[in-house]
Amino acid sequence: MEETDREAVATAVQRVAGMLQRPDQLDKVEQYRRREARKKASVEARLKAAIQSQLDGVRTGLSQLHNALNDVKDIQQSLIDVNKDWRQSINAIENLKDVKDAVVQHSQLAAAVENLKNIFSVPEIVRETQDLIERGELLQAHRKLMDLECSRDNLMYEQYRMDSKNTHDMNLIHTYFGDMQKLSEELAKQLWMVVQRSLVTVRRDPTLLVSVVRIIEREEKIDRRMLDRKKQTGFIPPGRPKKWKENMFNILERTVSIRIEGTQADTRESDKMWLVRHLEIIRKYVLDDLLVAKTLLDQCFPPHYDIFKRLLSMYHQALSTRMQELAAEDLEANEIVSLLTWVLNTYKSTEMMGNSELSPEVDANSLDLLLSQNVVDQLLSKYMSTLTSNIIGWLRKALETDKKDWVKETEPEADQDGYYQTTLPAIVFQMFEQNLQVAAQISEDLKTKVLLLCLQQMNSFLTRYKDEAQFYKEEHLKNRQYPQCYVQYMIAVINNCQTFKESIISLKRKYLKVEMEETLSSSHASMDAILDIIAKEGCSSLLDEVFMDLEPHLNELMTKKWLLGSNAVGTICVTVEDYFNDFAKIKKPYKKTMTMEAHRRVVVEYIRAIMLKRISFKNAEERKEGAEKMIKEAEQFRFLFKKLASGSGEDTEGLCDIIEAIAEVIKLTDPSLLYLEVSTLVSKYPDIRDDHIAALLTVRGDASRDMKQTIIETLDQGPSQPNPNYVPIFKEITVPTLTVPKLLK
Repeated sequence: MEETDREAVATAVQRVAGMLQRPDQLDKVEQYRRREARKKASVEARLKAAIQSQLDGVRTGLSQLHNALNDVKDIQQSLIDVNKDWRQSINAIENLKDVKDAVVQHSQLAAAVENLKNIFSVPEIVRETQDLIERGELLQAHRKLMDLECSRDNLMYEQYRMDSKNTHDMNLIHTYFGDMQKLSEELAKQLWMVVQRSLVTVRRDPTLLVSVVRIIEREEKIDRRMLDRKKQTGFIPPGRPKKWKENMFNILERTVSIRIEGTQADTRESDKMWLVRHLEIIRKYVLDDLLVAKTLLDQCFPPHYDIFKRLLSMYHQALSTRMQELAAEDLEANEIVSLLTWVLNTYKSTEMMGNSELSPEVDANSLDLLLSQNVVDQLLSKYMSTLTSNIIGWLRKALETDKKDWVKETEPEADQDGYYQTTLPAIVFQMFEQNLQVAAQISEDLKTKVLLLCLQQMNSFLTRYKDEAQFYKEEHLKNRQYPQCYVQYMIAVINNCQTFKESIISLKRKYLKVEMEETLSSSHASMDAILDIIAKEGCSSLLDEVFMDLEPHLNELMTKKWLLGSNAVGTICVTVEDYFNDFAKIKKPYKKTMTMEAHRRVVVEYIRAIMLKRISFKNAEERKEGAEKMIKEAEQFRFLFKKLASGSGEDTEGLCDIIEAIAEVIKLTDPSLLYLEVSTLVSKYPDIRDDHIAALLTVRGDASRDMKQTIIETLDQGPSQPNPNYVPIFKEITVPTLTVPKLLK
């Protein structure tokens, strides 16, 4: 207490010190005192009020506790009295058991009396209901069935409520109403028959379908009511819940599946187009059914059934199942294409789910795929494998057929421009086109894969084609009289190469995306190279044919007979021109090559005849005569090949100039200028060798051994500056060594 007083005094001192900090504040001391006195009086009044309030609350609480204690004592006494009375009444309750049994019996009798009329009329109602079902009056039949079920259910419920363990009475009621269950099953059969044929019924008699839906709705309501009562009482009548709505959708689902499966009218054995027909029938049936469901069926069902969407889902699932079954079969390549085209394209197209009459209820783009991507990939893999085998077989068969044409005694057909050709390119690329068009129906990716496959197999095929053309030539060389039209068919083979080139370009342009061309450039180049080889070998074989006929006349060149006036070159020119009348039916790129090669080979053979040293001129007169004859014959060759090359634009001058240059060396009358003339020849044609010069000097006839050796040695020491545009020709000409004296080097 003293501590509190000290703290109060200290606080008061601080407050007074705060008030009297300046001298002028002393005048207000009395004012401060009165203010503090008022505050003190106010605080004391509040404290008294608070204490008084607390005291009143305590007084009230004590009063209530006292009252509560009295109440508890009264309740305790009442419980003692109740307990005493209960113990005294136990015997009286046991004496009321008979009354209880009488009440139960009275309740059962009351229920029986209430349903007495129905109970006695059950057999009659059953017969009437049966007649109504047979007459198709389903609504009335169901009404009577409901009355019977209501009577049975009420009786059984009362029995259950009174004595749930009395199974004898429950079985008795159930047996008495036993025919009612058969009626229910019979009515259900009639309903399911209507449901199965709902898409037909809705067109002919929509009222019947509406009646069926109303009956199902009634049963659904009864099911819900019975299930609610079961939650409350634990009792549910036998046969409940019937779940007729669920059964209806199950029936519809089975009906849709059977309808899809039942559209297969043919098998592969009876009709190669069985799958196409099967898929087309499915498309038509599904589209027709969905249109009917949208326009008519939807109006016969309550909105909450959402019948159209349910049917759409059923059809989609049934189609998916059917497509999987078909995919699991051992399908052929064309059947795989038909299936994938239908699944990936037709199904969502305007011909089916994308039909404008089905929108907006059906969004084709939101539908799932009928086949999983894994199954699609497996089918595509199988298709590519089968297609590869088929293409190899088709190409082999096409080549075998073409080979048979090669030995015919009639000329091959000509195209509109008169060029010989066979049907091989058309057959091959028609086959490629057909497969690419089919692949394009499925997807762009498959189309690209098929194109790559076609070009890959084309590469292998061209190698076989080259080998067969070579074999054809070799067989002909064994007997040049057979085949009769060898030249014409070899021309056709050459022309086919150009047709193949053009067809490959056309195929790529039509079916290959621009960004993919780079990946095929090497393959394309490889095929072009093989085709060029085939054409080149074909041209070479034709020229071999020409030069085999020219061989006797070429052997006359640069001989005594030739010098005395042989017309070998005239015959050579006539023979070459005659052959080139047939060669005119070679297409331009290869015809130009053919003309140039023929020109080159004629000149080579002419120069080879010179180098064979069949003649050695005895004097200047013979040299002059021989040289002039050579120049004249060079002019004949120039004229011939200029005529054959008309319009092709190739140079026909340079090759014949070699013959004239050699003639100038032979014609030279002054031996002292021989070195100069020979050196000029060598500078123009740097591939000329020492043995060529020696052979040329031997033909000239007036050069001694020492002169030959001197000229050759001098030329070897001189610098060589070959013309970059010069195409070597002397390297192909071999000089016989058996009759040539061995020269230096």
